[in-house]
Amino acid sequence: MPALLPPPRTGPARLLDIEHLVRMEDGRRLHALLWRPGPGWRMASSAVLGGGLAERAWVLNAQVAHGYRRTDPDRHLAGLARAAGARGPGVGLMTAADVSAHGRAGDGGVEAVVTAGISVRGWAAVPEEGAAGAAPPGTINIVAALPVALSDAALVNAVMTATEAKVQALVDAGLDCSGTPTDAVCVAARTPRDGAEAHAFAGPRSAWGARLARAVHRAVGASLPALP
Repeated sequence: MPALLPPPRTGPARLLDIEHLVRMEDGRRLHALLWRPGPGWRMASSAVLGGGLAERAWVLNAQVAHGYRRTDPDRHLAGLARAAGARGPGVGLMTAADVSAHGRAGDGGVEAVVTAGISVRGWAAVPEEGAAGAAPPGTINIVAALPVALSDAALVNAVMTATEAKVQALVDAGLDCSGTPTDAVCVAARTPRDGAEAHAFAGPRSAWGARLARAVHRAVGASLPALP
């Protein structure tokens, strides 16, 4: 497994303290983003590795080559995370987009980091007759973190809020689409401690949901590549 090498860290600490990793794979220089906050985080994700709702210690968003053909992406991502020094259970996302060109934004303590490949975009609901074969690469990956504890329902609600904000950002950018066929999201919140409040709502009109929506909206906008 090729090594992933993080550069020296600089600048102030952030909630989403992302490491930018580089590796050589199949003769190509590929990038990845790794966030490893350690224990004390619960994440809700649609990712191929570590999806669902559970305690997670890290999130890896790895670039893969166009025409990716491996049939074990979960094992591939787990191996890349181990090579980078990540330990414990985590979340792994992948994309053919250059993740070094990510967008990030924060709002009221909530932070979001987004990578966007939009070469294959469209609306979620399409006529069945329009479906054909495997889609070429194109993925929007969203990773967001809230510095508070959320209930299970609120974590699911937060995934919905982040997705709605993504669609709003795409439309605001003049794109006639709701996303790509392979979009993924991971929302992290603090693990509830004994006696501490776990917020029950994360919809776009709740206090924390509104901050999440604004952060994701701006991060998606910042991540979108220039269109011809």
